[in-house]
Amino acid sequence: MNYLNQKKGFLGYEANQVINNKVVIVPFGLEKTVSYGGGTKYGPKEIIKASHQVELFDEELDKEPYKEIGIKTLKPFKIKKKIISALDQLSRINYDILLKKKLPIVLGGEHSLTIGSIRPFVRKYKEIVLLHFDAHADLRESYNNEKYSHASAIKRCLDFNNVKVVSFGIRNLSEFEMNFYKKNKKRIKIFWAKDKKKWNLKMLSKLFKNKNVYITFDVDCLDSSIMPATGTPEPGGLLWEEVLPIIKKVCQISNILGADINELAPIKKFDSYNFLVAKLVYKIITYIFEFKK
Repeated sequence: MNYLNQKKGFLGYEANQVINNKVVIVPFGLEKTVSYGGGTKYGPKEIIKASHQVELFDEELDKEPYKEIGIKTLKPFKIKKKIISALDQLSRINYDILLKKKLPIVLGGEHSLTIGSIRPFVRKYKEIVLLHFDAHADLRESYNNEKYSHASAIKRCLDFNNVKVVSFGIRNLSEFEMNFYKKNKKRIKIFWAKDKKKWNLKMLSKLFKNKNVYITFDVDCLDSSIMPATGTPEPGGLLWEEVLPIIKKVCQISNILGADINELAPIKKFDSYNFLVAKLVYKIITYIFEFKK
């Protein structure tokens, strides 16, 4: 695998700090099926750039977590033109990362990448639970005649019989998706955004304890007041301080296999949104390894 010079990679810490990395950042600016606002192909580059401004010290944990973790970033590479070929490409990359016993963190790119990203895990583990943050259920069978659309990301993941989904922040879905959800409640649990003040997060233990978990985070899960830089921004979403406790708790009680953070569509001269996502990525990585069993 070809890696960026550490100073140019995620977080941009000094290259002379020799740390045996546990994490591989995969920049995967997939943009094949976007249906409203575009620009997700620029997401990975801007996340990495913004990460150089993220403080390496974590005040919650009173340390610089990256020193214990080590993070390397793959050099940008050409993504295959056809969506199926691109998903196969990502699957192979994550498979190679797993062979090296590292944890892949994929920076998107549109949400359709998740089906390729999880494939090596699905083949390795008997059961996987997706911790899914999103404004949309992504349970359509297809969208605009595309089976692998970003609007079908979670539906494609559920094509694997050993995958279950727990979604947070959903506030926009079609009638077809609602009907599919109602018929598949044994495999899908939704924490609706409209009910967030009434969420019973004690249920997290029942849903995630001792499970193998993959995190997929569509940034439009966040309220459009703090995250307008996405293809389909939605009002009524989650805020920073509502998201982190969920991620932290799940990392404490489960085995996190990998993650993707997707659907950032950078807005020129509004770097605060890129910075938010970069800090979120660092926080997710930090929680994963702080509590890894």
